[in-house]
Amino acid sequence: MAWNEPGNGGKDPWGNRGKDGPPDLDEVVRKMQQKLGGLFGGKGGSGGSNRPAQGSFGFGLIAVIAVIVWLLSGIYIVEAPERGVVLRFGQYVTTTMPGPHWHLPYPIDKVEIVNVEEIRTAEIGYRSTGVASTNAIPSESLMLTQDENIIDLKIAVQYRVQDAAKYLFNVRNPDIILRQMMESAVREIVGRSKMDFVLTEGRSAIANSTEQLLQSMLDAHDTGLLVTSVNMQDVQPPEQVQSAFADVVKAREDEVRQINQAEAYANDILPKARGQAFRILQEAEAYKSKVVAKAEGDASRFTQVVEEYNKAPAITTERLYLDAMESVYSRSQKVMVDIEDGGSNVLYLPLDRMRGSSGNPARLNLDEFNYPTSTSGNNNSTSSSSASRDDVRSRGGR
Repeated sequence: MAWNEPGNGGKDPWGNRGKDGPPDLDEVVRKMQQKLGGLFGGKGGSGGSNRPAQGSFGFGLIAVIAVIVWLLSGIYIVEAPERGVVLRFGQYVTTTMPGPHWHLPYPIDKVEIVNVEEIRTAEIGYRSTGVASTNAIPSESLMLTQDENIIDLKIAVQYRVQDAAKYLFNVRNPDIILRQMMESAVREIVGRSKMDFVLTEGRSAIANSTEQLLQSMLDAHDTGLLVTSVNMQDVQPPEQVQSAFADVVKAREDEVRQINQAEAYANDILPKARGQAFRILQEAEAYKSKVVAKAEGDASRFTQVVEEYNKAPAITTERLYLDAMESVYSRSQKVMVDIEDGGSNVLYLPLDRMRGSSGNPARLNLDEFNYPTSTSGNNNSTSSSSASRDDVRSRGGR
């Protein structure tokens, strides 16, 4: 049966609330309004004589809490790689180091946090789009060299903030300014270099020169930035002439290879030649020492012989003669002819025929030679000649 049908016994859900029923919502709201009005000096609530005091205390408490919260909002913490730049009404005041700090709360003071140890990168000629992919920007990468050739160069610079205050206030958009200065610096360095130098051994030199020039430009504009490194990513001739340039590079590599081979051959030959020259010099020094020593020995020997000759000329002469004969006979071939005592025949021996063409002694045929006889002419002479011929025939060649 519905609550509003006749005969329901007056069971109205909104009326006739007993003591055990739920509180009236309007009554609850009314009581809360009275309490708040009494707290802030309003007309509601009981005890009207205490309303002004309660209102003043409430406002004071809220004001104190608000001031405490406002003062606590000035607390800030600067991390280790950061610097805090404090501004007072927009004007630079100081730079705070890492750690907890406090400043006058907003809107009086304001703090800008700058990371001064973060390494930032600016790319010229390309933009990195992923782990291993890049997009080329020809308007930045194509540059003119001193010999009026065009090269395609990609370079990257790494930098960090050196002075946080200068970084924030001296220039507008310092990162963009650095990119523009970097492009200007690398174009200036490339414009003072030739194409072959840029493409081959000049990469590190160009990177170092660009770094120095860029840092001087940043310091001149007081940007507060410090360049840490400049890296040459890639440098190539324009795409239209890359095939011809590849041939040139190959020819240059062949030249370098042949030069290295020639140097290796020279390094192999020169030490040997130096060794032989040193050996010849040593042999010459040894020969010199030998000749000098021998000459000095001969001179000393001659001096001693002269002294002995002065003491005993006859004995010394005989001795010298015997030594000379011994020396001569020891180096020559000898032919001995034994003639019996008492014979007066003169024996003629052709020594040039007795020695063979090779220098060896030859066997003699004594019948081919004439032996003159003495004028006394007797039988003893004839027999002596015959004996002499037999003796020579038997001993010839010794």
